[in-house]
Amino acid sequence: MSSLHLFRKVALAEGISYIVLLFIAMPLKYWAGLPLAVKYVGWLHGLLFVLYIACLVMAWQERKWSFAKVVVLFIASLLPFVPFYVEKKLKEEEVVEN
Repeated sequence: MSSLHLFRKVALAEGISYIVLLFIAMPLKYWAGLPLAVKYVGWLHGLLFVLYIACLVMAWQERKWSFAKVVVLFIASLLPFVPFYVEKKLKEEEVVEN
């Protein structure tokens, strides 16, 4: 499995965890009084975020991406829904390569 393929999968998982954290766990904490939702989903999202960064660095080294592209991909991980766009674009890049 290439680092690009792994990065795509992690970007998708990280994006899903971010959406769940923002739109399910946070409302459960503040509206339903269930703080454990944020504790566990937040922990999972944090782990996936660290994995996202590690995979980004691996793909950067393997693919010889520009620093600007890496910065954009990093910023994309901080914005809701953008990791799904990143995954789609990276899939297109992977298909063109093969």
